[in-house]
Order: sequence, then C-alpha cells, then structure tokens
Amino acid sequence: MTQPDIAARVTAVRRFNRFYTHRIGLLKDGLFDTGFSLSEARVLHELAHTPELTATAIAATLGLDAGYLSRILRGLAKAGLITRKISPRDRRQTFLALSAKGRAAFKTLDRGSQQLIAAMLKTLPEPRQRRVIEAMRTIETALDPQEAPAPVVTIRPHRIGDLGWVMSSHATRYGEEYGWRGNFETLIAEIIVQVLREFDPARERGWIAEMDGEPVGSIFVVNAGEDIARLRLLMIEPHARGLGLGRRLVDECIRFAREARYRRITLFTHSVLTVARALYLSAGFRLVREEPYRSFGHDLIGETWDLDL
Repeated sequence: MTQPDIAARVTAVRRFNRFYTHRIGLLKDGLFDTGFSLSEARVLHELAHTPELTATAIAATLGLDAGYLSRILRGLAKAGLITRKISPRDRRQTFLALSAKGRAAFKTLDRGSQQLIAAMLKTLPEPRQRRVIEAMRTIETALDPQEAPAPVVTIRPHRIGDLGWVMSSHATRYGEEYGWRGNFETLIAEIIVQVLREFDPARERGWIAEMDGEPVGSIFVVNAGEDIARLRLLMIEPHARGLGLGRRLVDECIRFAREARYRRITLFTHSVLTVARALYLSAGFRLVREEPYRSFGHDLIGETWDLDL
C-alpha cells in the first residue's frame, strides 16, 4: 500500500467518525439530554451489565486511563449513583455497583439511546436499514473478529415485499451454486405467483429467516389438497448457513402443518441438494419416489419426500 493510499483511507475513517459522532449527538455536553458525558455513560453501561466489577476491570474494558476513570468514579459516587463493596474473598479488591439511583439514571440513558437510534433508522426505507446494519457489522468483524457480536437471528412470518426477495435469492443462489439456468427462474416465478394468487392464511404459511435484520432464508407450506401440505421454497443464504436456520424453518412447517390438521407433508427436491436432503431425513421425512429428467440445463434426479403427521 502506498503512502497516498493509507492517507486517503485515514481521511475516510476520520470523516466517518466526525459524521457519526455528530449524527448521534456524542459531542453535546449531555448525552441524550441527561448531563452525562460519553465516558460516564459507558461506565454506567458496564456497571449495569456486569456484576462485581472493579475499577481495574472497567479501565481495561473501556481502555480508559486509570486517573481519568478515578475522577469519573468519584463524580458518580458523589452523585449517589454507585456503591462500593469490599470483596469477601480478597479485601484488597473493591467491587463497584449501581445504586438504585444509578440504575434509574442508566435506564434513562438507555431509553434515550434506544429512541434516538430508532428515530434515525425509521427515516430510512427497509432495504437501507438492512444495509446500514450490515455495514456496521462488517466494520466490527473486520477490525476485531474476536469481539464481533454474535448475529441476531430471527424467524418471522412472511410479509408484503418478501416474495420478490425469495424469487431473486433463489434464482441467484441456484444459478451460482449449481449452474441452473433457463427455466429455473421461470419455475420459481410461477410458484410465487401461485402463492400470491391462492394464499390461504388458515391453511398456508410462509416464514423468512433474518440475520441482523437482513433476510437470509425462506420456507413455505401450501395446500396440496386431500389434507396434504406441500413444503416449498426452502433456501438459506451461504453466509447464514451453519446456524441451524434450515432445521428451524422445517420445524416451523411441521408444527404449523400439525396445527392445521394436515395428515402428511410432501416435498420435491433433487439428489444434488445433499444438505437439504440430510435436513429432511433428520426431520423424519422419507424418500418415496425418484425420477431422472433433464431441466435447467442439467441431467437431474428429482425426488419426492413425505412425512406422515
């Protein structure tokens, strides 16, 4: 890397720091209109979330100078926000904790932070919110992989706008991983149009898996007639695999199908989809039919799997 390269990148990082600190009000005298500085707020946060903390541990966690931290703690103690207790195991150690007044002050800080960030995100459309969260996670992971937070993983019912993502992600993923072209995207589009036109919420359901607010997986149960449910459109994005999302989605389908009084779940898949096949097998499905055919530009073996409920 040349000197001009690093200089430009340093400038970019500093510009972002100025932008973000200004955007969330970190340069104000009182954070979230509470009168606390950023450093004081961080100390209160550590005390609120970790029991039996020492001043040494706080300084190490936050990277604060011991003398500076000492002044902060004296101020918080004078305001009646923290308490001190000698360790029963080692009388040379003093544990710090929030007082009742300190806990109330932290709740006000925490609520202010939640409201500020929520208000900022609500000004953005859903796709831009996901991009912001993913960019933040990328920065955390790149700068310190060990300290990067675990992803927040959720499964929710599908909603308006999800089916466009389902079609795009299926076409992209199967094209990249298996080279399926031609009529595969057409097939997915036809399935989704059928879901849109015929969806019966009493007998059918779809779920979207999200990671840090970004859609990363899907599955649907549709009515195949004669009290048989059909499982469709199971897919997990590569960066979200290994988290058990596929099994959770399949379990949601089985639970719903039982609640809806179906007698069987059926699905159609392909022999090359080995991970999905193993998932179906572990969930109790059994292979009932195989047939070779050519489609999507490849010679394939189609498989039908059933699960009696």
